[in-house]
Amino acid sequence: MKKVLMIAHQFPPIGGSGVQRTVKFVKYLPMYGWEGIVLTRDAKKAQLKDNTLLNEIPENTRIYRTAAWDFSELPFPFNLAGKYVRRRILIPDGERLWEIFSYRKALDIVREEKIDMIYSTSQPFSTHLLAMKLKEAFPGIPWVSDFRDEWTNNAFVRAYNYRPYRIKIEKAMERKVFEMSDAVVINTPVMRDNSVRDNPDLEHKFHVIPNGFDRDDFEGIEKGGRNDKFTLTYTGLIYGNTSPKTVFAAVEKLVRDGLVNLSEIILRFIGNFKKDELIRMAEVHNIQDAVQILPYMPHRESVANLMQSDAVLLLLGKGTEAIYTGKLMEYINTGKPILATVPVNGAAAQLINETRTGFVADCDDVETTAENFKMLYEYWKSGTDFFSPDKEKIARYERRELTKKLADIFDGLC
Repeated sequence: MKKVLMIAHQFPPIGGSGVQRTVKFVKYLPMYGWEGIVLTRDAKKAQLKDNTLLNEIPENTRIYRTAAWDFSELPFPFNLAGKYVRRRILIPDGERLWEIFSYRKALDIVREEKIDMIYSTSQPFSTHLLAMKLKEAFPGIPWVSDFRDEWTNNAFVRAYNYRPYRIKIEKAMERKVFEMSDAVVINTPVMRDNSVRDNPDLEHKFHVIPNGFDRDDFEGIEKGGRNDKFTLTYTGLIYGNTSPKTVFAAVEKLVRDGLVNLSEIILRFIGNFKKDELIRMAEVHNIQDAVQILPYMPHRESVANLMQSDAVLLLLGKGTEAIYTGKLMEYINTGKPILATVPVNGAAAQLINETRTGFVADCDDVETTAENFKMLYEYWKSGTDFFSPDKEKIARYERRELTKKLADIFDGLC
């Protein structure tokens, strides 16, 4: 079996959606003749953990962990200075020190494990800088860089309002990663279009492998029926300009117009949120009694909550046209309709429409969001089974199928 060194800063027991892609690749690559050898950070002080994800990893997988060098994990008040250093001084991100101090270990792994392929995944983007150094040291070993999110085109990165000199540095870094990679894997078609637009001479290198869902995560979890209250569930994080305010405003309007009964609604949020901010936002719209906030929970438990809901909620802000988000892929396999407030011309909206898995309104379109919410609420109230997703198209996003695409790229380079 051939060996691929998988450089992934985020890896179990670290939890969250960012780890899912690499975990599933490591899980299923052996089906296609590839063994994943993982280089990641030490997770002892990681803030978000999900030990259940360790069960996903093949038993004999070798995982090498190096010091995290994460200043934000320092005790107060030193963590505040650490966050400033991470965001404003280290380029391209706060994991640059991890990249620098992990290089020697990475060299040893390549030599001792007799690595056939190098794979790096971002974010953080420093993982690609580490892989690029290995490519320079071992030019005969193919390297595949994997972008879960865009780099310099990323709306959340642009929101930091970096100075022009830093933007120029990061664009040069990104370009060099593209040039030195033997193949570049991109998460969405929109991301690929953007990358080709900015790098037309490298078009042949870009491949789309989206996030997906693992049918094993749904095994043994029954799809719930109609709840006593119309339950709309959101899982994950809320960050950047992503916000539920459009949904909250839509519900407020429907309640005010007498079209829905607030006492019959649960707006459930599962994850690490700033609870007080979320409640204050709900209070502005006088719907706080309908909002339920649950803490981060193990991945399978989160999936079970989705399956027991009447509908699921997807939120994306302006500037996120290129993004799917990992949660969307699991949403489309729940058999539950998606209420989405996302850029209507973006990748997420395209996927929802293609698979017939939900109803889309633009990020700040309260009127259309209210219409979509009212429709789902009325279907719930009547008990009508109206939902008919395209199962054949949904199946294309199963993790085994997507891992085969990655293995095919590996095979084509070796």
